[in-house]
Amino acid sequence: MTENEIGDMIIASAMKIHTALGPGLLESAYETCLFYELEKQGLPARRQALIPIRNQDLTIDNGYRVDLLVGERVIVELKALEAIHPVHRAQLLSYLRLGRFKLGYLLNFNVAHMRDGIVRLVNGL
Repeated sequence: MTENEIGDMIIASAMKIHTALGPGLLESAYETCLFYELEKQGLPARRQALIPIRNQDLTIDNGYRVDLLVGERVIVELKALEAIHPVHRAQLLSYLRLGRFKLGYLLNFNVAHMRDGIVRLVNGL
C-alpha cells in the first residue's frame, strides 16, 4: 500500500469520525477513535509512537513521539485547536525529515467542517 493510499484512508476515517462526533472534544478522544477506525479497516497503526533521532553517530531512541504512525509510513498529528499555526506545520515537517517519512497529516478536529482542518505535508513524495 502506498503512502497516498494510506492517506486516503486516514482522511476518510477522520471525516467519518468528525461527522459522528463534531468539534469540541479533547485531542485524545479523536486519537482513540481514529486509531480504532483505522484498525477496523485492517490498517496497522501505533499510538504515541516513539521515533528515534539520529544525528551523526548519536541515536536517541525516544527522540520524539507522534500521535499516530500509520502503516509504519504516514505520520498523523492530531489537534483540537482554534487554528493551526505555522509552528504546527514546522513540527510535522521536522518529524517527517528526522524519521525519513514521506507523508504526514495535521488533522484539526476543532472545525465546523473537517475538510477545513486537514493539512497534508510531504517530504520528497
